Amino acid sequence: QLQLVESGGGLVQPGGSLRLSCAASGFTLDYYAIAWFRQAPGKEREGVSCINRNDGSTYYADSTKGRFTISRDNAKNTVNLQMNSLKPEDTAVYYCAAQASKEAAQVHRLCVYLRPADFGSWGQGTQVTVSS
Repeated sequence: QLQLVESGGGLVQPGGSLRLSCAASGFTLDYYAIAWFRQAPGKEREGVSCINRNDGSTYYADSTKGRFTISRDNAKNTVNLQMNSLKPEDTAVYYCAAQASKEAAQVHRLCVYLRPADFGSWGQGTQVTVSS
């Protein structure tokens, strides 16, 4: 069972930056998709970004492309989300999620579609507030 712990949330002004980290443990299979989701009050949980833990391929939602960067450090078992040019509409609880797979092609599909229901392991979430 994967365990995920997020850190790095906080309050930032519009245009500012934050870096979220997800510390993971319990990897047992060969392939993993690790993603960031977010949920604002009264809204559904939405995918933000995803990374293939094995080959480092990255995927982004249109709303974050060009502003957010996802990266991995397999030696430290961490996945980071660098968020730049933050906007008030980025305010949400951010969750790290992961899903194991026995084949690489499934990891690609998990990251392309970024559906919360497809991911089985979740962190507790970290609040990001963008406000002046």
